[in-house]
Amino acid sequence: MAADDQPNSNRNNAASNKGKKRKFLPHGKPVRKGLYPLKPGVQGFFITCDGGRERQASNEAISLLDTFYEELVFGKDSTKSKTVPSKPMNKITKFEDSDSSGDEDEDDSRQKEEAEEKEVVDEHAEKSEATPEKSEDTPEKSEDTPKKSEDTPEQSEDTPEKSEDTPAKKRRLEADAPTSDTTYCGKSKDKSIDDLIEDELKEMGDRNKRHFVSLDSGCNGCIFIQMHKSAGDPGPASIVQHMMNSAASTRKHMSRFILRVVPAEVTCYTSEEEISKAIKPLIEQHFPTEAPCPQKFAVLFEARAHTGIDRMKIINAVAKSVPQPHKVDLNKPDKTIIVQVAKTICMIGVVEKYKELSKYNLRQLTTPQQ
Repeated sequence: MAADDQPNSNRNNAASNKGKKRKFLPHGKPVRKGLYPLKPGVQGFFITCDGGRERQASNEAISLLDTFYEELVFGKDSTKSKTVPSKPMNKITKFEDSDSSGDEDEDDSRQKEEAEEKEVVDEHAEKSEATPEKSEDTPEKSEDTPKKSEDTPEQSEDTPEKSEDTPAKKRRLEADAPTSDTTYCGKSKDKSIDDLIEDELKEMGDRNKRHFVSLDSGCNGCIFIQMHKSAGDPGPASIVQHMMNSAASTRKHMSRFILRVVPAEVTCYTSEEEISKAIKPLIEQHFPTEAPCPQKFAVLFEARAHTGIDRMKIINAVAKSVPQPHKVDLNKPDKTIIVQVAKTICMIGVVEKYKELSKYNLRQLTTPQQ
């Protein structure tokens, strides 16, 4: 009987599985791209990080770049507020309706009040001793004092009403007063606080108004931070150089997921013609023809997710674009031209002391030496 029941059970399982749909992986579908992919014609930073931690690394990179950008523009003491007092103000704030005040505070306040009252009494006593002649006339004037005291309650009743109206009147006068041409933090005082908050939120939401914005590099373990540079601002190379110098001097841990930070001063499509055209202004900036002393340089090439490119052709195209007084030296170069390729985008940047600063690896620079 058991043998006869087994085929029936198998048939029931097969019948139940016919209604279920089998799920297959979509091998034929294209890979989903980010909302803001990396495109040619932008400046920024090409950063390598731990695989699967691209989002956390981009947030860390933006905060780091903001701090070092402010240090270059405003100085190292820009984060410290100038209005901080030299000595702490040990003042106790007390509220009338609060029940949190302790008995010790009440005793201290009573002692202070009693001391102040004693001081006032002593002052009056000293004044009365100094002026004995006027004490004879005081009884005559004391007869008139009760009359004034009778009128004082009426005035005292009206005083609270005036005191209550004064702040409201001041607010109305300030509201009705003509607005001046002065500005506060670059914004006019005509706008209310709500309008100013809305404007700040709009600026934070607008990606074009931010200094640093993350873009999708298209490669695992790699991120790209775009920099919106204005006139007079330091470039990506100077920010990265300042970051690496401070990391090498302080040995202070700065991030958890970031590995290497390389400036991308020029971005273009990966071809010899496009690279030779886009690199001309960068070469003129770092390798001028009329330099007093020639500089030694080296070219470093790395490619990711791109197999149809000849490495030596790109290196030769970059090296030929440098004018003649400057020479190639792979052992001890003064400057290194870093060429990074991610899919179809080529990123080029010029750095100094590449080997001395652990190839711009932030994690190796901040690890304590053994």
